[in-house]
Amino acid sequence: MLQIKSFVFSPIQENTYVLYNEFKDCIIIDPGCYFDEEKDLLKTFIEENKLKPVLLLNTHCHLDHVFGNKFVAETYNLILHLHEKEQQVLAFAPTSGLMYNMPFDNYTSKFLLLKEGDVLNVGDDNLTIIEAPGHSPGSVCFYCKKQNFVIGGDVLFQGSIGRTDLPGGNHQTLLDSIRQKLFVLPDETVVYSGHGATTTIGEEKMYNPFLS
Repeated sequence: MLQIKSFVFSPIQENTYVLYNEFKDCIIIDPGCYFDEEKDLLKTFIEENKLKPVLLLNTHCHLDHVFGNKFVAETYNLILHLHEKEQQVLAFAPTSGLMYNMPFDNYTSKFLLLKEGDVLNVGDDNLTIIEAPGHSPGSVCFYCKKQNFVIGGDVLFQGSIGRTDLPGGNHQTLLDSIRQKLFVLPDETVVYSGHGATTTIGEEKMYNPFLS
């Protein structure tokens, strides 16, 4: 069974997730740690809980979700998993960083590519890949059917949706992704978003003003 630890990192207030099982294997999703003390906080949590990072995943590659990719990959000898269409987004991230006055060292090593329906296994647990473009061209969500949760990146928020004014974004595509890919999940599915509080599929189907 997976436990979920979240961190809020960087001035952009991004949610970084660490998922770990009873065997101490862990998955790091969207490491947004920008400052050294944030990297230390993540590393200390992993060390104190005697966790072994086995997967590094990006829901998408806007700068606030990738600040810590290189740190995590080099610290734990991991290869980044992302959707094929996010490679160019990742390559542009340092330029975005300079625009926000937030320079950083980008991940530039090899990739493992994710696509719709892929299943990532960690011990007895697994995450299924859901492609949900619109906020970013290759946005994916990580769905755990057994425990009824989805790590959704910046696709769906509590009472809101991801912005679509960045390069590669498309408002209608995002709405279609949410309705066709996420709203078909059980209403009780918990959504762990890239920013802000958790929500549920049922709550957003009922109350989200962008999708009513």
